[in-house]
Amino acid sequence: MTKSINHHLIPDTQHYRQTDTFTATGMSTPPSPFRDLTFPANVYAHALSLQEDKATDLHYGLFENDKTSLSTAQQFSTNLLMARLPLPPCRILQVDVGLGTTFSLLRQHGYDVHGITADTQQLKYIQKSLGPEASVSHHSLETYTAEPGSFDAVLFQESAQYIEPLLIFEKAMNLLTLSGDLIIIDEFALKYDSVGISRLHLLQDIIELAGRFGFKLLEHLDLSTMAAPTLDHLLRMTTTHRRSLLQDLALNTEQLQQLDESNRNYRNQYASGHHGYALLHFRKKSLPKWRLQLLGKNHIPAMLGLFKDTFHHDMTPATWQWKYGSNLSHQVGAWLGDKLIAHYGGVGRKILFFGQLQMAVQICDVMVDTSERGILTRRGPFFLTTATFLERFIGYGKPYLVGFGFPNERHMKIAERHGLYATVGRMTEFSWSTRSRFPLWGTRLHLISHDQTSLTKATVNQCWQRMAKDLQNAIAGVRDWEYVLHRYLNHPQQRYQVILVKSRFSPRARGILVLRFDPEGCEILDLIAPLAEIPLLITHARRLAGLQGAARVFCRITENFARHFAVTGGTQQSVNIHIPANTWSDGPSSETLKDRWWLMSGDKDFR
Repeated sequence: MTKSINHHLIPDTQHYRQTDTFTATGMSTPPSPFRDLTFPANVYAHALSLQEDKATDLHYGLFENDKTSLSTAQQFSTNLLMARLPLPPCRILQVDVGLGTTFSLLRQHGYDVHGITADTQQLKYIQKSLGPEASVSHHSLETYTAEPGSFDAVLFQESAQYIEPLLIFEKAMNLLTLSGDLIIIDEFALKYDSVGISRLHLLQDIIELAGRFGFKLLEHLDLSTMAAPTLDHLLRMTTTHRRSLLQDLALNTEQLQQLDESNRNYRNQYASGHHGYALLHFRKKSLPKWRLQLLGKNHIPAMLGLFKDTFHHDMTPATWQWKYGSNLSHQVGAWLGDKLIAHYGGVGRKILFFGQLQMAVQICDVMVDTSERGILTRRGPFFLTTATFLERFIGYGKPYLVGFGFPNERHMKIAERHGLYATVGRMTEFSWSTRSRFPLWGTRLHLISHDQTSLTKATVNQCWQRMAKDLQNAIAGVRDWEYVLHRYLNHPQQRYQVILVKSRFSPRARGILVLRFDPEGCEILDLIAPLAEIPLLITHARRLAGLQGAARVFCRITENFARHFAVTGGTQQSVNIHIPANTWSDGPSSETLKDRWWLMSGDKDFR
């Protein structure tokens, strides 16, 4: 059952041998053998032992009727799974063996099975109950290695939901023989249609991803109706045996209350059709030409090489760390043999989404090797990396509600043709001549650097809060002190001037300017202020540009906010930069997002 109440609400694969049961008899009972298990696995195991005099399995049961006991329903599920396996003898990898029930049955049926578990408490139980000779190792799927083609089948029994889907298929592709079987029985999300992050993989995404790794779907059994009664059984057990659970496992009441609430929530998700339970049987039919993979630090050299070949200049390792080093950022790559030939990156960003804080992702460093750019079909590397990233990370139930970026014309057209993006905005550019060098006596300027007082940091946050009030009906990246520090002051290569504009005769802050000087002139990368203060900030930018001898002042802003800049008398010209929205996975509609973004040059990672 679930290892973490905050992540999953229903059982994961925790198993117990049928011969190693705990019988609840008499008034005096020995200490629970399940006390040391991770919460809430200890709760489910002990409750089962109290309810049915044994605890042999802790995965979902599949109920044929309302007279079926939970243990019988669990055995039905295991039998269904084992019926899909190739005939013994063959070699099987069981991912997350739980506490050994299915593992023991496989051995009894003549299979050469190896199990892995990342849970030390589960491993201790297995070593005690099955003996040290049991072929079980302390590994996660990510850390487990074996020779390619070592297994005829890879089995996930309620463990796939905890593992990155790209890792599941990458490992299975490498570990399985050709025509090897990949079998998953688990719960999935069936649909996402509201804001919030689901901890379950979307079923359709899993099926699509399998095909990209060369797996053919042989069977898809919808078991949702049969599995859902498990939740009622769990709720009844924790209610009936609450006092014993609290005492025997040294729990507090709040823990059980949270667990029950979680199970009630999942029961509602099953009833509404948002969650379901399924058996998926895949077969490895071919090796894909392009191999998809989540990229990390060990892939930095390959990514930087592709970057240089694509954009004809270097990205330093320090810039990679600044951009992708956070766990809020992700990269999907496609490989041709040992060569990285496509990359699709995303950097997490807190946003104000119509007055509510949400997470977005800025798409960046979309690259395809020159030798593969002509392949523009749905089997090509650009489509594979883009679609996989969108499915995995963007939309309802995903880490990021929406995405944004600044694709070039070619990428935008390809993405629109494949149904990946829709245009929801455009950038426009304003430019002004420089102004007199004489100061504006009503205000004064303060240069912001890393070494700031808590008062200055609070002032930056106040400027953002005042700006946010004007953007309640828009979408904008959060521009608080944390963002300013990371984006501008901690940039490993670029140097910016971050300037606080204050009233001269009062402590009131008027706003913040972020300027970048280059041969084109002085660019206003960002403004953090109430929209009514934009003319004042532009006037200051023009004066500072004059002081530094810049030829002009310019800035880029999404067209839907152009009117706030037009009042300053600048020259406006169109810029061929589109703002895309994800249309591939379920999320806020492009109509909802159209002409709602506040984006400036500072929202680009490369300016």
